[in-house]
Amino acid sequence: MCRHLGWLGREVSVSSLVLEPAYGLRTQSYAPRRQKYALLNADGWGVGFFDGAIPRRWRSAAPLWGDASFASVAPALRSHCVVAAVRSATVGMPIEVGATAPFTDGHWLLSHNGIVDRHVLPATSSAESVCDSAVLADLIFARGLDELGAVVVEIGNADPHARLNILAANGSRMLATTWGDTLSVLHRDDGIVLASEPYDDDADWDEVPDRHLVEVTPDGITMTVLKGP
Repeated sequence: MCRHLGWLGREVSVSSLVLEPAYGLRTQSYAPRRQKYALLNADGWGVGFFDGAIPRRWRSAAPLWGDASFASVAPALRSHCVVAAVRSATVGMPIEVGATAPFTDGHWLLSHNGIVDRHVLPATSSAESVCDSAVLADLIFARGLDELGAVVVEIGNADPHARLNILAANGSRMLATTWGDTLSVLHRDDGIVLASEPYDDDADWDEVPDRHLVEVTPDGITMTVLKGP
């Protein structure tokens, strides 16, 4: 129950992706337009970007709309690859920085938009939080991102009520899944945006069908059907 966004392309400012668009993540933190399962995303936010091959993160457990410090710095943060998210916490899950995407294994940045029963996830985990998204991210990192589609299908089979929209990037490659929630793609002249919902009213946004795996590389974008029940 979150909103997230990924960018792969030429170097751009973080602000141009997250704060400046009319319906960007800052607006989606208090007035999402396509969110089905919550009205607010006020339980934290995170922005991850690549500094060369190194993933950097700025996260908070407070609402994005009130963070003046980030708003003042975001125009100066520039990267060719960005993963950002605003969070609406699953009921019963902690509101803390460690529960806030993007998560990282030191190579990938990963966000989870959705919900999953903790009982279908590993009982022990090295994740920095006990929240469902953090433990799921830790499982995906352990299996490897090449297995992302298989992990999503397995978890989806084990928990029929799960929503498993994942967004991950490693600086040269971006992966996403649709499983129970929305995702849109925008092809720009300077790169590709994947987002839970469009950040503007550009007619070039396309909706990704449910239960698909999306892969973005410098060569383009491919989609694969995820087969489940």
